[in-house]
Amino acid sequence: MTQSIAGREGFLSVRELTKSYGEGEACTRVLRSISCTIDKGEICVLFGPSGSGKSTFLNMVGGLEPADSGSICVGGTDICQLKDRALVEYRRRELGFIFQFYNLVPDLTIRENIEVCQYLSRDPLPVDDLLHSLGLWEHRDKFPNQVSGGQQQRCAIGRALAKNPSLLLCDEPTGALDYHTSKEILGLMERVNREYGCTMVIVTHNDAIRHMSHHILRLRDGEIGEDVRNEHLLPARELVW
Repeated sequence: MTQSIAGREGFLSVRELTKSYGEGEACTRVLRSISCTIDKGEICVLFGPSGSGKSTFLNMVGGLEPADSGSICVGGTDICQLKDRALVEYRRRELGFIFQFYNLVPDLTIRENIEVCQYLSRDPLPVDDLLHSLGLWEHRDKFPNQVSGGQQQRCAIGRALAKNPSLLLCDEPTGALDYHTSKEILGLMERVNREYGCTMVIVTHNDAIRHMSHHILRLRDGEIGEDVRNEHLLPARELVW
């Protein structure tokens, strides 16, 4: 059972957000005055076909791309009104990013890759605790090319969490992984959400992830085509696709 939740205020509140690329006849409208609300501590999954505006939306919430119009309020602050230096501080202190292809530093160990982001925070999480929680303790002194893809993604999650972010943005976090490893990573993200309380926005093509998510958004041609809350969550281990 799902329930519509449009029109409320929350931790992440997007209002009439518009984004275009190009000018004149070459102008492409990517986001068309979209509005949505994500509550603090929610796992929100964002679906949509290629070209629907998912990555653009994620980049704009992450302060990486400016809006043409509208607002993006995170914890009560409209990041669309922030100047460059304030945006850098927003990304540094509030955000964690998890990417499909990990983006680890190859010449740093697993521990060192996580520590890199710890230095950016005023209130970082203990690296040793993260290494244990993520199942990476025995691999802490290895380099990324010495561990599996799933372990590299665990390291990427640890790096994002080291800052103790309030908002975690995830771009296809299981897209490069096999079925078994994907379920392990989703279970880990589920536990991270429960234990650390960070709000998550997950961009994915995997429709099964909706069943473990508190909030489901679907973009179609730059507009919100679905915006519902999931009242009956399934544990990640029970997902099938």
